[in-house]
Amino acid sequence: MNPVLAKPLPVVIRPWWREPMLWLVIGGPATVVVAAIGTAAIAWHGADRVLEEPPAARLATDPALQPAVKARNHAASPR
Repeated sequence: MNPVLAKPLPVVIRPWWREPMLWLVIGGPATVVVAAIGTAAIAWHGADRVLEEPPAARLATDPALQPAVKARNHAASPR
């Protein structure tokens, strides 16, 4: 047997936070959790207001929007 190959390799003991595989295992789920919290915050603070009346009622009564309503109805009607 070759004496160079017979020697055991030295064992390096590192703290847990210096293990690269640990950061691969923890990093993915931690990134997803942070992204989900960020998305929830954006959704909560950037939510649209609730309409009090249906948009169709507003379109029918607003004179500034009448040409748009007429054109939309004309485009949607069968010939």
